[in-house]
Amino acid sequence: MGLIFNSVASELQLVQRVWSASCAATTGFSSAAKASSMIAFARGHDGLTVHVRGPETRGTSLTCLEGWEFFGVELRLGAYLPLYPPSGLIDLRDALLPILPGGRILLDNRDWEIPTEQNIDVFVNRLARAGLLFFDPLVDEIRHGERPRGMSERIAQIRFRRAVGISHRKLASIEQARHAAQLLMAGRSIADVVTEGGYYDHSQLARAMRWATGHTPGELRSGVSFLAL
Repeated sequence: MGLIFNSVASELQLVQRVWSASCAATTGFSSAAKASSMIAFARGHDGLTVHVRGPETRGTSLTCLEGWEFFGVELRLGAYLPLYPPSGLIDLRDALLPILPGGRILLDNRDWEIPTEQNIDVFVNRLARAGLLFFDPLVDEIRHGERPRGMSERIAQIRFRRAVGISHRKLASIEQARHAAQLLMAGRSIADVVTEGGYYDHSQLARAMRWATGHTPGELRSGVSFLAL
């Protein structure tokens, strides 16, 4: 396989998982819709780039070039860099952090050592201590249909969108579609996925899979070359 992807759950409060990928050969793949933000590092023939990435509201076809290596952190829902609001980074509108001579990152007019896959947790903790990475604890409450006492629905949704970058309703649609895609890739029947995934019928499931993954339910069941879920 041209693309090798690894993902490990993290014990850090602000991080959902640490991931890495490498490409032994130029490979096309599909990136599914996702709600989380991330900090990603890409190393190729032209050097290193550092990306702050927001949610992806649709599936996207991408190409991993031969010899490229990637690693990064997928942030916990509600964790974000206030300097780069997630709403401005949606659908691959990444913020690229400047790289200084000597291979250090410029962030908030300060230079930071570029982490490795092994010590990226240290980098994340330093950003949090410096106030550059923030977590809104109310996101989980709002996500599960609760509203903090004394907060109007409008203010709750504004706060949710500021931390996550998308609306609560859009988040629910993405999570529903990702769950259905996982069931289909595990070989579950389309009829079962319609029922368990909470869709009205096959047509609604097909529309959801098309925008969320770029594939039909049948294609997901029969296997695709690589789908980044």
